[in-house]
Amino acid sequence: MRNIFTPDKSVELPEDIQSQKSINYAYGLIIIVALITLFGLTMLYSTSYNTAGTKFFYNQLMWSAIGVLSGAFVFTVGYKKLGEYSMLLIIAATVLLIIADFCFPAVKGAHRWIRIKFIGGPLSIQPSELAKIAIALYISKYCADNLRFVNEIFCKEGPIRPCIVCGIVIFFVLAGKDLGTTILLVTVCLIVFFASGMRLLYILPPIIFGGPLLFIVIKKFDPMRWARLTTFMNPEADLQDEGYQLWNSLLALGSGKWFGIGFMESRLKAKYLPEAHTDFILSIVGEELGLISLCLVALAYIVFMYFALKISLNSRTRHGMLLGLAVTSVLIFQSVINIGVVSGGLPTKGMPAPFISYGGSNLMMCMTGVGLLLNIAAETASPGFNDEIIAAIKKKFAFLTFFRRKK
Repeated sequence: MRNIFTPDKSVELPEDIQSQKSINYAYGLIIIVALITLFGLTMLYSTSYNTAGTKFFYNQLMWSAIGVLSGAFVFTVGYKKLGEYSMLLIIAATVLLIIADFCFPAVKGAHRWIRIKFIGGPLSIQPSELAKIAIALYISKYCADNLRFVNEIFCKEGPIRPCIVCGIVIFFVLAGKDLGTTILLVTVCLIVFFASGMRLLYILPPIIFGGPLLFIVIKKFDPMRWARLTTFMNPEADLQDEGYQLWNSLLALGSGKWFGIGFMESRLKAKYLPEAHTDFILSIVGEELGLISLCLVALAYIVFMYFALKISLNSRTRHGMLLGLAVTSVLIFQSVINIGVVSGGLPTKGMPAPFISYGGSNLMMCMTGVGLLLNIAAETASPGFNDEIIAAIKKKFAFLTFFRRKK
C-alpha cells in the first residue's frame, strides 16, 4: 500500500501551476504576518505605555527588525542547507538549556532565561525558542531521509535515534520547569512522525501513558506547579495566589464585552493583571477592543495556518513538507495554548501569543519560522533557488577571496 505522504509524480500539479500557487501562498503569508505583527506592536504600545512608557514598544520594534533579518537569513541559506546542520543547532540549544537550568536563578519558579549584561540594560535569551526551530529542522530532515524506516523500531535508521536526540532537548526544557513548551515540542514530534507514515500503534502509547504519568510526577514532587495546573478550573477559590492572574484576565475579557471599552482605556493593565504585555496581552485586547477583535485575531491565526499548510503540502520535497508541518504546528499550537490560557480553558502557562506578545526570543523564533516557510515556497516555485542565490553572493564578494589569495 502506497504511503499517502510520499510524493507521487502521477498526481503532481503541472509545474507552472504549482509554482504560481506557491508564490500566491507566500504573498498571502507575508501579508497576514505583517498585519498580525503590526497589530501586536499597536497593542503592546497600549498595554505597556502606562507602566513603562515607550520602552517595551521600541524594544519590540527592534526585535521585529532583528526577526526580519533572521527570517531573511534562513530564507537565503535555505531549509535544505540548514537541515544538514540541524544537529549542530540541537547541540547549541541543549548547551544553552543546560546553562539556563543550572547557571542562572529561577524567575517565577522556572529556569527559562539566560540573562546577559548588555548596553542599555540586561539582555534575556530564552533557549527553548531556539529548541523549537532546532527540533523542527532536525526531525523533519531525519524523517525525510529515512521515510522507509519510520516504522522499523529496531532498525539503525528507525525512529529511535530522533526520539533520543529530541528527548534529550525536551528533557532539559522540562528540567527548566517549562511544561507548556515541553508538551508543545512533544506534540510537534508526534505530528511529524504521523505525517511520515508512522503507525498509530507507536504514536498513541506515549500519549495514553506519558501524559498521565507526567501529571502524577508533578502532583507528587511539585505541589506549586500542580496548583497552577488545577487552579484554572476554579480561580475564585485562590484569588490571592495561583488564581489571581487568571481571575484578572477573565475580568478584563468580561469588561470588554463585544466592542471593548476603547483603545488605551484598559483598567486591568494598570498593575492589576501580571504579564499584561507578554503572555496575557490578548486579555487587554479583549478589554479594550472587545470580543469581536479577539475573534479577528483568532481568524488571523487561522488564515496564517491556511497559507502555511498550503505551502507545506505544495512542497516538491518530503523534507519541505515535513519541515513546513513542524513549523506550522509550533506556531499554531502556541497560539491555541495562549488563547486557551487567557480565556481560562487551559492551565496558566507562560506561552506568548505569536507575533503579538512582548519578547525578543519568541518573536525571532516566529520570524525565523516564517522565513523557513517562505523558503519552502520559493524552492517549490523555483527548484535550486538557494543555490542560485548563494552562487550570486559568492560572485559578488569574490574580490574578498582575491585579496586573501594575494596576501
